[in-house]
Amino acid sequence: MQLNFIANASMASASGRTLAVLDPSDGQPFDELQRSNAQDIDQAVHAARQCFDAVWLKTSAAERGRLLMRLSHKVAEHAEELAAIEQRDCGKPTKQARADALALARYFEFYAGACDKLHGETLPYQDGYSVLTWREPHGVTGHIVPWNYPMQIFGRSVGGALAAGNVCVVKPAEDACLSLLRVAQLAAEVGFPAGAINIVTGYGHEVGDALARHPGIQHISFTGSPGVGTLIQQVAAERHCPVTLELGGKSPQIIFADADLNAAVPVVVNAIVQNAGQTCSAGARVLIDSLIYEPLLERLGQAFEQLRVGPAALDLDVGPLIRQSQQQRVWDFLSDAQVAGIPMVAQGQIVDEAPESGFYQAPTLLRDVPVDHRLAQEEIFGPVLCAMAFEDEDHAVALANATRFGLVAGVWTRDGARQFRVAKRLHSGQVFINNYGAGGGVELPFGGVKSSGYGREKGFEALYGFTTLKTVAIRHG
Repeated sequence: MQLNFIANASMASASGRTLAVLDPSDGQPFDELQRSNAQDIDQAVHAARQCFDAVWLKTSAAERGRLLMRLSHKVAEHAEELAAIEQRDCGKPTKQARADALALARYFEFYAGACDKLHGETLPYQDGYSVLTWREPHGVTGHIVPWNYPMQIFGRSVGGALAAGNVCVVKPAEDACLSLLRVAQLAAEVGFPAGAINIVTGYGHEVGDALARHPGIQHISFTGSPGVGTLIQQVAAERHCPVTLELGGKSPQIIFADADLNAAVPVVVNAIVQNAGQTCSAGARVLIDSLIYEPLLERLGQAFEQLRVGPAALDLDVGPLIRQSQQQRVWDFLSDAQVAGIPMVAQGQIVDEAPESGFYQAPTLLRDVPVDHRLAQEEIFGPVLCAMAFEDEDHAVALANATRFGLVAGVWTRDGARQFRVAKRLHSGQVFINNYGAGGGVELPFGGVKSSGYGREKGFEALYGFTTLKTVAIRHG
């Protein structure tokens, strides 16, 4: 039985109700969570407010940094434990779960060093005045964390908020709570004051809604679907609460004829099968120069056929999807492709050891996907790669920009001038040239444009969103 974590203590929900925790690898329950409600959120916000006013606001930036560094070291020490928790809770292959735990440690390390680097400015003004700006925390920030990368998104969101001087109330997705509850316990062990980090579990429409509506929450960070992001904005707007939103993508990888295909192929494949395609920045569309369309599809198809899918503990190329409804969503997209006559180039293989009750989907490569088909327009959130050909640079850019999303794009070309021309024309929050994701560096600001959201997390840029700017003008004499 997993309990909420409020004010450095494990607590049952006010309702007394629970939710089953399922292992995606076999679809079977193995634990229980608290099905919390607005009363639990109110308790967590109250604890956070007390912490902020009594302790955290008076804690120096240097000391906040020391606490975050201790937490980074603690997470690294417990990386294998956290990876095992994430593996079973989310269905991640071992190597992916371990990478997430180490990334969490790196986020805390980065923000530990940033705490005392968040400077204001002095501004030139009229004679007889001194004008300066201060960066101040919002106070109590709310964080709604999705199920696909709970540890990583907790690190970039909560880590940045704490570094900027805020205290946090976190609502994890009901499908992925276990690792974050453990991290909160580790934070208490290294000395974070009671109320600095609070975790309340439950359904989005009950707990997430209560968090977004609570008058004591002064900033909301949300990662999830555009539809829920719209609801968060509407609720927050009623009390003029600022938000940071990362709302998914339909990210293109553009491959020109002069690209280094040996370098591109494994990256393109990994960008759609990592975490079973359940990644906001997944490279879900591959746009290929018509001069190399057929031979590159053949190479990609051969790579897909080598992919193996199975239980997380087997540590194969791809694990299960998070739940049955997500599996059905992917099946529905592939059914639509079949009805529309969209050709399938290749699929990976689900191994015999995979239980039929698990939520598996073989990676699938489709070709000649029409630009206006839902497969090319909507976020599938599964290991399905949609290929289409382009005739020239203008056509490539038009295809890349032809969705409502604008999170990430990849450009593969040896032409230096083209690299900059295309990057400038793409409607995207991030553009990666001859790579995709840059190794997931925590230093790189991350966020989108259009329906992919606004605001930035990761990197130093995130600290600006987790603070407010105060201008102080002093008249001399």
